[in-house]
Amino acid sequence: MLLKDKVALITGAASGIGKEIAFEYARQGAKVVIADMALDAATATANEIVKAGGTAMAVAMNVTDEAQVDKGVAEAVAAYGGMDVLISNAGIQIISPLVDLSYDNWKKMLAIHLDGAFLTTRACMRAMIAAGRGGSVIYMGSVHSHEASPLKAPYVAAKHGLIGLAKVVAKEGAKDKIRANVICPGFVRTPLVDKQIPEQAKELGISEADVIKNVMLKETVDGEFTTVQDVAQTALFLASFGSNALTGQSITVSHGWHMQ
Repeated sequence: MLLKDKVALITGAASGIGKEIAFEYARQGAKVVIADMALDAATATANEIVKAGGTAMAVAMNVTDEAQVDKGVAEAVAAYGGMDVLISNAGIQIISPLVDLSYDNWKKMLAIHLDGAFLTTRACMRAMIAAGRGGSVIYMGSVHSHEASPLKAPYVAAKHGLIGLAKVVAKEGAKDKIRANVICPGFVRTPLVDKQIPEQAKELGISEADVIKNVMLKETVDGEFTTVQDVAQTALFLASFGSNALTGQSITVSHGWHMQ
């Protein structure tokens, strides 16, 4: 059990990538905190983990709400005695040409992806430093942390920004044995991606099949989607790594779409 008795808070963990990471961490012995805007869904996920033999709790968390983030982290620390791992995973997608993108949607995207990463990082780092046993901060970036695609200006900007944030956290956290890294998946077949397929087809004037083949998977080596388990295994590796030797880095999990 690579994460036995570690406390891990995962945002956006009621579905998709976050949920898969939560289950994988629980299987590896972690005490998992399911943080999501939808408390009912978060509670259902936590109950599934407990039923499967793991340890989990749910907290309501809008990652753009400072008070709610601080409260959720405090609840987790009170329940489990500290904080060891943060997975900053909550995110949304808005598809639009830049010239048609509203300022409100630009701000909404950056608030969820960057403000949310900042607020959860600050709260969890404070708890990690107080406990004195180090920790791992993991941001859910994207291939779009390195590459750009049409129709995704705020998403690409935010995902690039996470790499900069991780580098600062790696430097500031080193003295307290806190590592920070970014996972950069390719397209993962989650509800978030499924929603994009018809939206991109409409904006680009092509079929949904062409969106998958010639837009989403065009640059991969094998035409395959990244899986939620691919990402979960990477998150497990980063959380269980034993030293500051691996910090301030981004790991791309994309079937070769982006190669560093």
